[in-house]
Amino acid sequence: MVSLATNHNDPEARLGWGERIGYGTGQLGMNAINAILGSFLTIYFTNAAFLDAGIIATIIAVSKVFDGISDLIVGNMVDRTHSKYGKARVWLMRMCIPFAITTVLLFFVPQNFPTMAKYVYVFVMYNLVNAVFYTSMLVPYYSMISLMTKNAYERGMLGNVQQIFQTLANVIINTIFVAMLTAFTSSTETIYTQQAFTITMIIISAAMVLLSFICVFCTKERVTENEASGTEAGTETAKGSETNPLVAFKALITNRYWVLMFFAMFVIFFVIIMYSVGNVYYSQYIYNDMSRYPWMSNAISVAQFAIMFATPLFMRKFGKSKIYVAGIGIMTVGFLGFGLFANSLWTIIFFNALKGLGLGMSGGMAMGMVADTITYSRLKSGVDPVGMGNAAISAAQKLGLGFGTAVLGWVMAGAGFDPSLDLDGIAQPDTVITAIQFLYNWIPVILCAVIFVLLLLFYDIEKKLPAMQADGKTEG
Repeated sequence: MVSLATNHNDPEARLGWGERIGYGTGQLGMNAINAILGSFLTIYFTNAAFLDAGIIATIIAVSKVFDGISDLIVGNMVDRTHSKYGKARVWLMRMCIPFAITTVLLFFVPQNFPTMAKYVYVFVMYNLVNAVFYTSMLVPYYSMISLMTKNAYERGMLGNVQQIFQTLANVIINTIFVAMLTAFTSSTETIYTQQAFTITMIIISAAMVLLSFICVFCTKERVTENEASGTEAGTETAKGSETNPLVAFKALITNRYWVLMFFAMFVIFFVIIMYSVGNVYYSQYIYNDMSRYPWMSNAISVAQFAIMFATPLFMRKFGKSKIYVAGIGIMTVGFLGFGLFANSLWTIIFFNALKGLGLGMSGGMAMGMVADTITYSRLKSGVDPVGMGNAAISAAQKLGLGFGTAVLGWVMAGAGFDPSLDLDGIAQPDTVITAIQFLYNWIPVILCAVIFVLLLLFYDIEKKLPAMQADGKTEG
């Protein structure tokens, strides 16, 4: 296979910028699709496919359970893979085309199907896209960091690069997606037509496939199984793999710090759905101006992108948990301010930028804090739940996304949302307007405030962990 990766096989050596950026392109493609699924899938189902928002919400909520389970299955699948292309990159090659095809089909609900058959179609395609093909790319993609290099600096750099490209994908989709729907629509009344979604998704899915292959060709897996066992994490991983799952689970749920982070991850990803999907509905039905959508979305994404370059400096000075809690506090202020004062374009940008700053600060610290909580479990109980601890956190994120989507759909359906009114030029009921404002502003304010207070009062692991590590003994 042609390789454009850095021209050495030393897992301890530095990587070139070509390989670092090549790795980031994989996240750019995958997260472009994920951003569309998060922001536009619900409005496609309601406004283009004319499906009931409540039923769709239930389908997505149930499907997220399968999505969380598939993380564990795919992680084991990667561990057991042996191919000439390595353990992880080969899955990007195998899965990117099926992922593209099923994504296009998800946005192509057959118009001539009976109503019940449409819902069955959505259930099957949604699970193929998310629980099967997307997970089968994303878990191997994250695993590549450990397989490309043993160099701690390079692993940190690759993690930062993928976050930057992840945010860049959000910015690109926020900027171009509505414009593409507008360009390809077959109607003068609405941009949400089957033709518009079909053509747009074919183009973006094809781009994802191309970017995935660029990622494969520009990277190299240098860390073999024998080398991996000699890393600083090798011993813990070996122990963790032999730990009884029930024992590991007990070690986690009796660790208040891990439980707090599990809950925080669930809430943050629940909130992300509220504003990701809410940006579309808010622009369409509160402001009656879809030209505000890119400003609303990009204010969050650009601010989140910018703060990522500063959070490592803040972390060295203040520690991870203080930056995380401060980020949650800033997000809370952003949601509160938007709900009270966001009338002009400038106030919209300002308060959404606050949300983005807070999200970037907390997001940059999150996985490091999770690692701390797992270390605490090992020192406290003598059990190393590293595999289950990380898998459960990933499941918390997916459950937050799924439950957030479900709640949004249930509330919209309960409020009387009817997309067919748009085609007749009739305004949505006042109950729908109130529901959108509640979902977009006040649920996030309440949830972020709760997380802020809980972490402020009960998350003091950074005071305890250094002493426990120095003692090297179990704390009761």
